[in-house]
Amino acid sequence: MTAPTDNATATLTVPPGTRVPWRRRRRNPWGPAFAAPHALGLALFTLVPIGMALVMSFHDWPMIGTAEWTGAANFQTLFGDPTFRAALGNTVLFVVLYLPLNLIVSLGMAAWLSPKIRHRQIFRVIFFLPTVTPIVANAVVWRLMYQPGGAIDGTVQTIFGVPAPAFLSDPNWAMIAVVVMSVWQGFGYNMIVFSSALDSVPENQLEAAALDGANAWTTFWRIKLPLISPSLFFATTMTLITSFQVFIQPYIMTKGGPGNSTMTLVQFIYTQGFTFQQLGLASAAAFVLFVIILGVTAVQFLGQKKWVHYD
Repeated sequence: MTAPTDNATATLTVPPGTRVPWRRRRRNPWGPAFAAPHALGLALFTLVPIGMALVMSFHDWPMIGTAEWTGAANFQTLFGDPTFRAALGNTVLFVVLYLPLNLIVSLGMAAWLSPKIRHRQIFRVIFFLPTVTPIVANAVVWRLMYQPGGAIDGTVQTIFGVPAPAFLSDPNWAMIAVVVMSVWQGFGYNMIVFSSALDSVPENQLEAAALDGANAWTTFWRIKLPLISPSLFFATTMTLITSFQVFIQPYIMTKGGPGNSTMTLVQFIYTQGFTFQQLGLASAAAFVLFVIILGVTAVQFLGQKKWVHYD
């Protein structure tokens, strides 16, 4: 006689390929318990602020006083504001310049730091250091280097005999100066990601390519790059998201100037919220930025099927 089993603890045995209704599946009660703290933090610090920003974006919400419903007036004000349009254009320009430069530099350095390079671990640490050092301190140092009479100006005068451009006070150079500093600050992270991915490329495929007569350049483009495409997709997506949120570098180095040539969307949000105390307008701008990032990320995920190989 078979002993009765407890329905709460019995293991459900079904033929392979049979679809089991979710009510009959065995569920571990510890799973939700372990997930609860993270879910609570996600709700309190991500979902609730997003919901509040959306609500505030439809109000005239001063720092002190009573909020008033204004409907879509904040969004109409935004897109009619030349400062907001300039900040949006500057942010897109930063992304267009920064993203490919970051990926090219980080991928190039990762390819150079092959196992054949002596002391490669030391070079990895050196190149990764700017990523973990305080970004405010880095921005201050680069601002001093860019100033007339600074390290860059002195080097240019020594080599070429002419002064360097006024990088931070010339609207034609200011954004380029911010991009260069940002690439130096951030390429180390992606370099580590790409370096680890290149180290995991199967050696037998590289040997087979060498036997077929492929040179180093062909091997990199036809073998290594497709195999590390998941890492490339991850780095591209994360870098794209963070580049839309750029704030500290232009704020410390140029204060958004000269004029509005380096003001970004996050700086516009900060100024409207904490300088002019227009929280409703700042929330509307923040929600616009949220939608832009969400849309660009969605396009990235939809397009990955064409070039990302997970096999």
